[in-house]
Amino acid sequence: MSSRLTGVGVGPGDPELVTVKGVDALRAAEVVVVPVMDTGERGRAEATVLHYVPAGKVVRVVFALNERTDRKRREAAWDAAGERVAGLLRERGSVAFATIGDPNVYSTFTYLAQTVGELVPGVVVETVPGITAMQDLAARSGAVLTEGTEPLTLVPVTAGSAVLKEALAGPGTVVAYKFGRRAGEVAEALRETGRLDDAVWGSALGLPEESVRSAAEMDGTPLPYLSTLIAPPRRADGRGGKL
Repeated sequence: MSSRLTGVGVGPGDPELVTVKGVDALRAAEVVVVPVMDTGERGRAEATVLHYVPAGKVVRVVFALNERTDRKRREAAWDAAGERVAGLLRERGSVAFATIGDPNVYSTFTYLAQTVGELVPGVVVETVPGITAMQDLAARSGAVLTEGTEPLTLVPVTAGSAVLKEALAGPGTVVAYKFGRRAGEVAEALRETGRLDDAVWGSALGLPEESVRSAAEMDGTPLPYLSTLIAPPRRADGRGGKL
């Protein structure tokens, strides 16, 4: 039988936001891999998974998730992680990889699957969708992501503030991921495009240290790295105006 690698989205951190299908996939796999930084600290994916499967079934695999400058070191860590998961597939046949959010949205799983596919010919790769941070933040803040024919633009601020400014100058709602370290630049971009007052940001959603605030409160102080921003367009047409 072919080995199977399943990327399971476990949501933004609140264990109650894992889908039933996601829980079933975690429990059905022989091994559940969770990514950890080389510091060894427990990440959100691992903490969420442990609500549903016993610790003895969980394998922690180090990824250089916090390495931003040394490309060789980062690539070496990725190769080692791919080899580790490939070995587990050969031994056990069925591996689930838990990732925060959704496995097809800026996920570690995308790169892992490519690497493992080269190391384990014939491996079946599949994904189980997960709730994203923007969906959770919209629910917790009351922000409406889209109406009618509005577009929705998702921007990782790790790509630079210029990309965010370009998106904010366009139509529809803009969502920014991983903007915490550049909070000052983000606040300025919101001011320049007239979107500051209606925008909201959040971090550690569903966790004890959760913070959901108006973007107008940002003072330039760096925020948690995984902070999420929702910047809706101005909606002046009233109810039904976008239909």
